[in-house]
Amino acid sequence: MEFFALYLRRRLPLAAMLALFAAVFAAVFLLCRIPLRAIVYPLILCFALGLPFLIFDIITEKRKYSRLIWLSKLRGELMTDFPAPSSPAEKGCREVIDALLAELKQLDGETSSKYRDTVEYYTLWVHQIKTPIASMRLTLQNEDTPVSRRLESDLGRIEQYAEMALAYLRLDSPSSDYVFRECSLDGIIRRSVKRFAAEFIDRRLTLEYRGTDKTVVTDEKWLQFALEQIISNALKYTREGGITVAVSDPCTVVISDTGIGIVPEDLPRIFEKGYTGVNGRRDKRASGIGLYLCRRILKNLGAEISVSSVPDSGTEVKIYLEQYDLKTE
Repeated sequence: MEFFALYLRRRLPLAAMLALFAAVFAAVFLLCRIPLRAIVYPLILCFALGLPFLIFDIITEKRKYSRLIWLSKLRGELMTDFPAPSSPAEKGCREVIDALLAELKQLDGETSSKYRDTVEYYTLWVHQIKTPIASMRLTLQNEDTPVSRRLESDLGRIEQYAEMALAYLRLDSPSSDYVFRECSLDGIIRRSVKRFAAEFIDRRLTLEYRGTDKTVVTDEKWLQFALEQIISNALKYTREGGITVAVSDPCTVVISDTGIGIVPEDLPRIFEKGYTGVNGRRDKRASGIGLYLCRRILKNLGAEISVSSVPDSGTEVKIYLEQYDLKTE
């Protein structure tokens, strides 16, 4: 219906002109006392001869309109093979579109180049920052005091925040470093928990994990990153008690804590980028990026995440690793 409305609007001046010419001829014939039959027959004959041309014009314009609608749904760089212009105005519009597409291509190239430079810089920066962190860990490994454990915990946080920055930059990268293979879920969980061992000991929080013999097809590095973010959040908002990590069927990792919980009005928005909620406003260090990254990364891994919580009682996070049937190649 939209096409025909636009078509009639475009052809209305031509139709009005033809109707005016017909009216002029009819008026002249009547003034000359020419029989009405001599007026009506030519009009019918002209309409009959013109009808095929009208149908052909409608079909041609309909195809052109459908092609343009299809092209409008594509990305700019994929917009090619436009219909040939059939009027000076269409030719002018085509030239404007070509100029805009050329400018878009140039800007896209410049943006991609800057993005690659930024990712390369922060990748180098993260590797550089890990060197002094490793050196400080070596210095602290021979000490086992509350101060050394606290320092080791803070070093882990620094390293984690650096990796978060790099992961955030890589989320929208056109190239991906995801490598899917069959992995031991137990190994990934143990490495994720071990990173926070000093903090568990220093804050006297308990950890309950019984192990699992399950294997998953996933990217080991990125799944471990997501688990570490969730465990880090659990530690951040747990003052006493502890954290429980369990694996239930079908291949679901459940991480629960005895922390301060999340208020009901915040739960629907905790995965939004930059949203910190009530707890985040109390903790000035909260960035609102951790859970956002987790959800984006787990989605790329073919998994899903859900969170349930009761204020002042704790939070439970579930990661569904068999949301899709992933197979090794």
